[in-house]
Amino acid sequence: MTQREVMRLVLEGKTPPYVPWDFSFTHEARAKLVAHYGTADLDPILNNHQLWLGSPCGRFTDLGHDRVRDYFGVVWDRRQDKDIGVLDGLVLPEPTLTHYTFPDAQGEALFRDLPGQQPGKFRVYPIGFSLYERAWTLRGMENLMMDFYEHPAFVHELLDAIADFNIAMVRNAVRQDIDAVYFGDDWGSQHGLQMGPALWTEFIYPRLRRMYAAVRGAGKFVMIHSCGDVDELFDDLIGIGLNCFNPFQPEVMDVHALHARYRGRLAFHGGLSTQRTLPYGSVADVQRETDSLLAMGRNGGYIFAPAHAVEGDVPLANLLAFIERVQAQGR
Repeated sequence: MTQREVMRLVLEGKTPPYVPWDFSFTHEARAKLVAHYGTADLDPILNNHQLWLGSPCGRFTDLGHDRVRDYFGVVWDRRQDKDIGVLDGLVLPEPTLTHYTFPDAQGEALFRDLPGQQPGKFRVYPIGFSLYERAWTLRGMENLMMDFYEHPAFVHELLDAIADFNIAMVRNAVRQDIDAVYFGDDWGSQHGLQMGPALWTEFIYPRLRRMYAAVRGAGKFVMIHSCGDVDELFDDLIGIGLNCFNPFQPEVMDVHALHARYRGRLAFHGGLSTQRTLPYGSVADVQRETDSLLAMGRNGGYIFAPAHAVEGDVPLANLLAFIERVQAQGR
């Protein structure tokens, strides 16, 4: 059975032969693994089940001095945060789209990786910063939060334009050999939604429904990454077509209880603590938590991973502890 077939079983609510996995690492954590394994090509070693293809997420123009410009014209300062960065200026300093033109949703750079690669992997088309996050990167988070109240018509216009852009990308992507579209859009904080449930329902939910429908209508799976305490949204998200949720943070939600409650309706990807166990626990702690998550996922509905891209403060021994434990299933 291929990795692609195992992943499909999990997302369809069926029992897989083992728990699949998909790990990701920040630059600092990845450097530790590169040094340990003696190669920069970690893909054959990690043997992740998902193959990430296309999307604007990695399309940046290097501006020098640790600054890059993304596909939407947003400039990121990466002097400290080497993986994402912090905003450097605003593309939309005023609440209007009058002087802004969205980039080409059909640009070749967004789709060049799609054909032909590794057909045995579960093929994922990711759209990072897919709605709310794209809005605040253009407008600034504080400004956008105020706009929800002071300029709601502008926010509706902005979010509709972003959703339209995404749907145009999706319609092209789903014609290719992909299995899922993976939206990234952080709505949560450590305690609840950043914008609260009322604003989420008014502004975010209608656009998600349109975007998810474009994916599900083409027979593909919908996956979402949204950090924080957002489990109050799961029923609404399932209702509009969500198949898999990430990062499944144990610091903000009861992962075992939620898996039991939603298994068969929603799969989960993540779950291993990146705030506590990985940076501060022992090797035995990491192994114990890994074993518990694997036991939880044996009947399906779960893809093993740390709850987020693993940070550089995690000791190498703890990195190897979960990698080796997961890959040793069935041996």
